[in-house]
Amino acid sequence: MRFFLSLFLVSVLVAFASAAEPAPKRVLLLGQSPDGHPKTTHEYLAGVKIFAKCLERTPGIKTTIANADDPWTAGPELLKEADGVVLFVSEGATWMQAEPRRYEAFARLAERGGGFVAVHWAMGTKDAKNIDGYVKLLGGCHGGPDRKYQVLASTELEVADPKHPISTGLDKVKVREELYYKLKFPKSEPGVKPIITALIDGQRETVGWAWERPDGGRSFGFSGGHFHENFARAEYRRLVCQGILWSVKLPVPEKGLAVEVSKADLELDGAK
Repeated sequence: MRFFLSLFLVSVLVAFASAAEPAPKRVLLLGQSPDGHPKTTHEYLAGVKIFAKCLERTPGIKTTIANADDPWTAGPELLKEADGVVLFVSEGATWMQAEPRRYEAFARLAERGGGFVAVHWAMGTKDAKNIDGYVKLLGGCHGGPDRKYQVLASTELEVADPKHPISTGLDKVKVREELYYKLKFPKSEPGVKPIITALIDGQRETVGWAWERPDGGRSFGFSGGHFHENFARAEYRRLVCQGILWSVKLPVPEKGLAVEVSKADLELDGAK
């Protein structure tokens, strides 16, 4: 009798512990195949694999990598299961709104307070008609015929808000990079905070930001990421991955996220 009572108590305690432990945040990492840029640039799938590697030992988060090449018919169903999404794709603002069901799925994720992260061309659109719908979700967009971008042989990225969780453990870094700037931000909604700035034509320009959206969700964007080589820098990996954690309301370690990767993790597969 005592044996069965003990077994019952153990099962109750196990069930209680399981119920008390929150489910991990499910983050969908979206990359794409080459988009015509030279090899070692716009390496979308290689980039999201690095993000996943950096986050794999982080408690409370579960990442899934998906190829978001069109027609991406599985996309809306994948988004139903996600708590957050990371976009590292080509002309993301256009891609997101190219198909009504796709944009609706992203909008529903936002309504649930889901996290959004975009890196480099994932925040972009050539056609200005895609700007407003994208800004509602991400808070910023590199869009329209007046969009600004430069390839800089050397520029210094600086932390604009050292107290923000995304900035934990970050310092200034010199890089070769193509950066988007003079981004379009919400005109009527406050709360977009510069996180990273770059010196471009003698002015400090916002190239990374965080936004606590009116719907209760969070969005983070970084306009760098053109050259794959920069993801060999711990600062780059930490910036993006801490942006991911913050976007899904997970704590950033007080000394910064450990983002060690191997040389093999940084290598590119095949030819473009």
